Amino acid sequence: MSTSIRKIRWGVLGYARIAREAVIPAIVRSSNSVFQAIASRDAAKLDECRKKFGAVKTHASYDALLNDPEVDAVYIPLPNALHREWTIKAAEHGKHILCEKPIGLNAAECREMMAVCAKHGVTLMEAFMYRYTDCTRKVVEVLRSGVLGEIRQINSTFRFLLANADSIKYQPGLGGGSLYDVGCYPVNFTGLVVDELARIQAVATGRLAGPGPMPESISVQCVKEGGVDVLFAAFLKYPSGLIASLNSGFNAQMQIESQLVGSKGVLQVPNTFMEDAGVLTLTVGGKVEKIIPFEQSDRYRLEVEDFADALLNKRAPFFSLTETLRNMELIDRLYAACG
Repeated sequence: MSTSIRKIRWGVLGYARIAREAVIPAIVRSSNSVFQAIASRDAAKLDECRKKFGAVKTHASYDALLNDPEVDAVYIPLPNALHREWTIKAAEHGKHILCEKPIGLNAAECREMMAVCAKHGVTLMEAFMYRYTDCTRKVVEVLRSGVLGEIRQINSTFRFLLANADSIKYQPGLGGGSLYDVGCYPVNFTGLVVDELARIQAVATGRLAGPGPMPESISVQCVKEGGVDVLFAAFLKYPSGLIASLNSGFNAQMQIESQLVGSKGVLQVPNTFMEDAGVLTLTVGGKVEKIIPFEQSDRYRLEVEDFADALLNKRAPFFSLTETLRNMELIDRLYAACG
């Protein structure tokens, strides 16, 4: 990539809903990026994209976009089962990659994707946009304050009612299932908290901070329909005695919330993975001690800007591949236990 480029030129592989409604608009809003090109085998979608976003290069195939010398980075919103294939192809063409979560179907795919990207000197990041919200920042601030005491339990849930029977989320061959689709968020949130606790402990003892531990045991219950999990629940036990309860599903009404239970207090985190403004509720000794407001966040724009800035300034993006791989290793264990 030329050092004279001041903005990252993005190509998008497929005109998926999340691309057209969230990420492409975020690229357009961003300060350091340009929506350069779109690829789709569907000519009607290319026409729709041009009408919505104006002068953008269109390609009738993903390969054609990857061969476009005017594209620096690609965003991959394809079905989960296609993430590995197109991440590897993009890396081989020298494109940096922002890939939708989950990054792949298992940890082996993730390791291969990481290795190919490293070989070709391109940056890869998994798109966990909630990590860029004010809500997430406030949760970390509360953890670091110590007001909760020793964290004993993490509860985190992301479920919604999926009424579209034809959705790719119901197709096992494309990587469907609630754990892959939304359960990966509670998995990630738990990892964030465990990592932060490890960092706090390292600072207190004067050691170098490293990633938090993996759970020493897990217990899983799931309900499957048509070969995919439509309801998933897991308990994770960590070496410290911390218990995490994770829940996801497609077969019940919307529920997005988390809770941190400590020896001194409890923190309620509503809409944990969304971008809306709201409040964290801190309860100490059975009484509401503090209401902590958090602002609405342009999470997709912040994600795009961080990734683009990382490329322009040759640094690592905010969300690390160490976390991504750890998440996939845990998801492997959870699905193995689900049977």
